[in-house]
Parts: sequence; C-alpha cells; structure tokens
Amino acid sequence: TFGHIFRVTTFGESHCKGVGCIVDGVPPGMELVEADIQGQLDRRRPGQNALTTKRDEKDKVTIMSGTEFGLTLGSPIGLFVPNEDQRPGDYSEMRAIPRPSHADFTYMLKYGIRSSSGGGRSSARETIGRVAAGAIAEKWLKLKYGVEIVAWVSAVGDISADTSLELNRELSREIIDQNIIRCPDLTAAAQMEKVVAAARDDQDSIGGVVTCVCRNVPAGWGEPCFDKLEAMMAHAMLSIPATKGFEIGSGFAGTKLRGSKHNDPFVMKNGKLSTVTNNSGGIQGGISNGEDVVIRVAFKPPATIGQSQETADFEGISAVLNAKGRHDPCVVARAVPIVEAMAALVLIDAGLTQLARNVGAIKKPPTVAA
Repeated sequence: TFGHIFRVTTFGESHCKGVGCIVDGVPPGMELVEADIQGQLDRRRPGQNALTTKRDEKDKVTIMSGTEFGLTLGSPIGLFVPNEDQRPGDYSEMRAIPRPSHADFTYMLKYGIRSSSGGGRSSARETIGRVAAGAIAEKWLKLKYGVEIVAWVSAVGDISADTSLELNRELSREIIDQNIIRCPDLTAAAQMEKVVAAARDDQDSIGGVVTCVCRNVPAGWGEPCFDKLEAMMAHAMLSIPATKGFEIGSGFAGTKLRGSKHNDPFVMKNGKLSTVTNNSGGIQGGISNGEDVVIRVAFKPPATIGQSQETADFEGISAVLNAKGRHDPCVVARAVPIVEAMAALVLIDAGLTQLARNVGAIKKPPTVAA
C-alpha cells in the first residue's frame, strides 16, 4: 500500500489470473471511465515493439467499483486487468536456481516460499496497478491545479539525451512517443535503439535513466521533516522494480558546483516570486516552490537474460542457469508511464494533505492581549 490520504493497494502476481489495485481516497464527483486509465496502460504494456518483451498482453482495465454513471463516489475504486498470456512452464528451471541479481533469492529468504513463475510480486506486472491508479491521480491533479507530468528516456547505457529537454515546456507525451525508445532527442534515440537491439541480439540486457518533469505544481506541497516532497518522490521511484538511483534537480552533478553557482536567485515572473534557475528541482526544504519538479530515475539492466550464467542453486551447489521466458532487454521505455504514475501518486497525496491543512487553518491569527 502506498499513500496516506490517496491510498493505493496493488494485488496479483505475474502469472496468476490477473492483477490490479484498490484505490481509496479518490475525491467524489470526478468523471472517470476506463478510457481515462487505458491510455497509460497501453504505454506500459508488453509486446509493443521489437525492443520489448514478446509477452502478448492487452492489459484492458475494468473498473469494478467506486463509480456510478461515470462519476467517482468517494468510495474505494477497484481496478482489474486479466493476465491472458501466462506461461509458468517457462520458469521451471528457475524453481531450483535463483536468478543472479533477481528477487528470487531474497523473497525465499523473507517468506520461505515464492512464486517461481515470472517472479510473482517482484515482477513488473505488479506496476499495472500503480499505472492505473496514477492515471486517476493525474486526472484529478490536471483538473484541480493544471498539473502536467511528462517523462522520457534520457539515457540508455552510455548514450545520453540533451539535458536542455528538461527546460522545454512544449515537450509532450505525443512528441515523446514518436519513437519506440521514448526519447525526444532523435539523434540520441536512434543510438539508444541500436544499443538495446544489440543487447537483445546478444541475449543480454542494458540499463538506462528516465527523466520526469512535473509542471504547474503549486508551491507549499510537502511535509517536513520526514515526508519532504523529494523524500516521498524518492520513496515512490525506488519502489519501482529494477531502480537503482534517484536524483532531483542538479542531483549528483550539483556536488561539483560552488554555492555561488548552484543557488537559484529569486525574481518576479508574471506577478509572482520565482527563481532564475532551477537547480533545486522545484523543491526547497522539502516543500515545492512553484517551479517545475525535475527528477531522474536510474534503472539497472534487467536481471533475467538469455545467456547461460554460472551460478549456484538454492542448496549452494554450482549450476548453470539457462533462463527462459520473455523479458525486456531494457526496461526504460516501458518504465516511462510507471515513473509518471508514481509521481502523480506522490503529488495527489501532497495536494490533498495541503488542502486539508488550508481548510483547517485560521486565516487571521487571534489578537494577543498586551
């Protein structure tokens, strides 16, 4: 379960009958139908092109509860997506041999049992519920505050996109989706596609980075000291399967600058106090400052590869793993809507929390007697 006011509980495993989520805390009276959710699920689904897993899932969502006549009721919303192309037999060899750098080993240590078919809850199919819930959150954020969330692939292996894309407020999902790697820097995108294809052809995998920009986020969101907005973003992003790093604003590169270069001076823009630069990534002191929230998420090379790997089984006996199944050679293109969804879940929780604070606030402090 993720969230405090807007709470999302996902369910299901990679090769069970289906996956989904329960979303509690959705404000009532908002128009909501399956089409509002399906678009993001289509961007996440497997089998999209030659650079993704060949698992053929349509990932059609059904709203099971929480709406009537196309309006949210304020009660929990149940969402379900069937698994239609399960092949648990592909994982028979992995019942005895944990995949190197995969959750097979740690799930067995923690629970004493595991779903050997596709990784169970550690599979990326768990993120279907997140993406579905994120689409609901994103609709509310857009209607209430005009928030826009857009993510793209900014690196694959050692190929990186132009960082100035973070400043391009015209960048849209339609532009990003014009190539299969979801990188709006077309020169870098062509190189990235070749890198992923080469890893696929070698029965190997490669990692990358997803950049996400959240526009029109109101100032004042975030809960110091322990639920700072960037802390919740990091929590959300690092809960996504295969993530290994998180940055906000200048990130690790900012450590190379002096304060005189890193600081974001204030200036009046369109009648409000803003900043000249955005090294802070839209958050200061754990609270949004009204600038774009800019984050980056690093994804490791997928652990399941087709190459034979010398390793050991659960008994510690040397073994050679010849992993079967259908797996992505690189996850970042399909991770784009997942990153957007988790950003939306963080922002709606922060927004609803601030709304509650504003409603309860005493607008004029009482006069203190002399």
